[in-house]
Amino acid sequence: MTLRFYDSATAEVRDFVPLEPGKASVYYCGATVQGSPHVGHVRSAIVFDQLTRWLAYRGYETTVVRNVTDIDDKILAKSEASFAPDFVPEGTYLPREEWFALAYRYEQEFEAAYKVLGVQRPTYEPRATGHITEMHELIARLIERGHAYPAGDGSGDVYFDVRSWPEYGSLTHQRIDDMQAATDADPRGKRDPRDFALWKGHKDGEPVTASWPSPWGRGRPGWHLECSAMATKYLGPRFDIHGGGLDLRFPHHENELAQSAAAGDQFANFWMHNGMVTFEGEKMSKSIGNVIAPAEMLALASPRVVRYYLGQAHYRSVLDYRPTSLTEAAAAVERIDGFIAKARARAGGDPAYDGGGSPLASRAGAAGGSVPEAFAEAMDEDLNIPQALAVLHETVRRGNSALADGDAEESSAALAEVLAMTAVLGLDAARTDTPSSDSAAHQALAVLVDAQLEARAAARAAKDWAAADAIRDTLSAAGIAVEDSADGAAWSLVAPHTAQTNRMGV
Repeated sequence: MTLRFYDSATAEVRDFVPLEPGKASVYYCGATVQGSPHVGHVRSAIVFDQLTRWLAYRGYETTVVRNVTDIDDKILAKSEASFAPDFVPEGTYLPREEWFALAYRYEQEFEAAYKVLGVQRPTYEPRATGHITEMHELIARLIERGHAYPAGDGSGDVYFDVRSWPEYGSLTHQRIDDMQAATDADPRGKRDPRDFALWKGHKDGEPVTASWPSPWGRGRPGWHLECSAMATKYLGPRFDIHGGGLDLRFPHHENELAQSAAAGDQFANFWMHNGMVTFEGEKMSKSIGNVIAPAEMLALASPRVVRYYLGQAHYRSVLDYRPTSLTEAAAAVERIDGFIAKARARAGGDPAYDGGGSPLASRAGAAGGSVPEAFAEAMDEDLNIPQALAVLHETVRRGNSALADGDAEESSAALAEVLAMTAVLGLDAARTDTPSSDSAAHQALAVLVDAQLEARAAARAAKDWAAADAIRDTLSAAGIAVEDSADGAAWSLVAPHTAQTNRMGV
């Protein structure tokens, strides 16, 4: 077993050799909570959830840190806009939503999206505002080493001196002179327009609550500084993997690496970046109105279908959203669920598959099997999810053939492998609202569906194929799949919910 991942810094796929045998440390950029989550945020979270699930499956004791950026220029701007006169009807008093309340509200939206889509909670999720002391210490180290300087204009800003660090640009393979100017602070106090802010002095008109005392005056941290301080606080000066969206490579990750390395930290051994999400081949943009939010997807499909869609492409590739995307993902999930439902019914029920979200180790163990070798090889080679999904669907086809042939041993083996693969991919963890098989709601549903299947069986016996097909179509529209076999018709509640099965011997 050799895991191999693409490292953005070296631009090559390298063997993953953990810094500490048997352990893996992962930091990936979480939410900047200045607005509701968009589909790019969620795709990134699912990608790194797949990564950490696979590391855990391969036996690594994995520590995962995902930050929350809860202080930021845009957060303050949105707080300010929340009580601007232009937004308030005449004669109406609306109190401002304080920046920290706004940030916390959006943080809860991110948490809800993560939860419903089965993204495991990290080992720890630090907030930037809780780590001001560590940021001060990092700035002081940089100033002492000659890589940072307080602005000379009395603003209270502190900047990183990019020209003091010869390796600046190494992550994105750029020359300093080819880079754009940093736009995170007024350039008047900078030695070079590309120097970026480590600390931003408090300005008149900004809420005092959004500033902290420092050796350089009251202010707040720069965005890039926050992640460096939090990553090294919990994972140490050197750790295995730093991840995030491709759009964060520059300037965010480039600046993180520069300031951390200049301070004497070795920082991340691997840099992994996931690709963007486009809309029918075009970049998503609010200005042209082609942005689709996770909530919109969840209104169209179940959480498991949305997770399947967002997690189906290779993590480094662009994921293109089209009107048919969720329909195609739903069909794929239904094929998986249909097999699981039939195999469980044939085996007399399998409590290992309950649609829950318990920890991966116990879920994989409950599944009663390990993933196929071809699946493992795909995942080991730079997390090749498309190839892994191909193995999953081939196993489903093999299992269905075994069911058709009455080969109970082979169908059971295929079921165990499918359950193990869906657990690794997190497809068993996305939240469902399906009633349990012994609930009153499910029993009532069973009575109604069985009545429809009896009517369908009667129509088939009378060779009234149009009536039989109409009943099946009605059930399908309600998210109930019907499978015919020599043993009768089996129905499965597969979309928008998790599969549950009853068998009717007609």
